[in-house]
Amino acid sequence: MKLYYHPLSGHSHRARLFVSLLGQPFDLIEVDLKSGAHKTPEFLALNPFGQVPVLDDDGIVISDSNAILVYLAKKSGKAEWLPEDPEGAAAIQRWLSVAAGEVAYGPAAARLITVFGAKYNPEDVIGRSHVLLKRLENHLANRDWLVGERPTIADVALYSYVARAPEGNVDLSGYPKVNAFLQRIESLPGFAPFIKTPVGLSAAA
Repeated sequence: MKLYYHPLSGHSHRARLFVSLLGQPFDLIEVDLKSGAHKTPEFLALNPFGQVPVLDDDGIVISDSNAILVYLAKKSGKAEWLPEDPEGAAAIQRWLSVAAGEVAYGPAAARLITVFGAKYNPEDVIGRSHVLLKRLENHLANRDWLVGERPTIADVALYSYVARAPEGNVDLSGYPKVNAFLQRIESLPGFAPFIKTPVGLSAAA
């Protein structure tokens, strides 16, 4: 199993984190975004969208971090990560949509400004981030995990960009429930930490 990734990509970390939590052996292959390696014919043959991460499981190629989470959860046979019942599966999908929507256009976009030099409006994306964080804080008021009584891929999907939100100047100090949630994920066996982003780093996405 090969995971094509970039160490500063939150989407890449999302996939790497889950592979690690499953205890699945895999090879990490770094894609040099700054040099445009993700736009080469070789990489575009794996993912025509030219994005990381990409999982190559002995010739089965899965792109998109949330799709990778679903694939790995199904392949592992551990239904606790992705419930089989209609209600549980729908609840997971709701949070995967949040990861692809509110997270992507909030904390992820804010971090893209400072880490990759993206041309977003900081006030807008930071404002959207706090709307999301307030909703998360309320959702976690009387629960440890986003869905059910144990961690699922919903938690994995939200972790990376929420945890690194301060790198995009999104202050997490006013969200004790969110911070406790992040710490619970970091305490899971097999947790893979995000690398520290060098200050002032800029690269081509």
